[in-house]
Amino acid sequence: MHLDYLNSVKKQFEYYKMLGEKAIQQTPDDQLCWQFNEESNSIATIVKHLHGNMLSRWTDFLTTDGEKESRNRDGEFEWESGCSRQEIMQLWDEGWACLFNALDPLTEADLTRTIWIRNMGHTVMEAINRQLAHYPYHVGQIIFIGKMVCDHNWVSLSIPRGNSKQYNTQKFAQPKRTEHFTDEFLKGDQSAS
Repeated sequence: MHLDYLNSVKKQFEYYKMLGEKAIQQTPDDQLCWQFNEESNSIATIVKHLHGNMLSRWTDFLTTDGEKESRNRDGEFEWESGCSRQEIMQLWDEGWACLFNALDPLTEADLTRTIWIRNMGHTVMEAINRQLAHYPYHVGQIIFIGKMVCDHNWVSLSIPRGNSKQYNTQKFAQPKRTEHFTDEFLKGDQSAS
């Protein structure tokens, strides 16, 4: 049962990673650092924040507090100079690799262990769920910014407007089956959500 949970969690993280990547890919280079105003974040800043959070939370996940002393959270929301797509994608890939490297060796027995985030105890399952809510929140922001800057050039990452009836007709024409909701998307169907 818990192994099903771990497999499901990994697929959901993969799904949101893929959505973020598809949004970043279609955002022009000169718009990756765009901010609506001084209080909002750019795609680059959100990626930098996710990177910092992921390294802090998932490095030595089972043995050290998830808020590492080396983390500079406030610095995650600043760029000292311009940001490049290469820099952004390096941070993105490094953060997600840290997460998956921590998740992959987990066993069913690990899920009830207590880990700490800022001295607050979480079961491993609670800590995973916490991040599974946090990261999609930010991926949604990346997608929203991408839609704003791409405008009419945006390619939908979900069911395109006006296609819900057609999409549902296609899905209900298939036999009932049991699979993870991300399976179709991760196999290449871009409108699985």
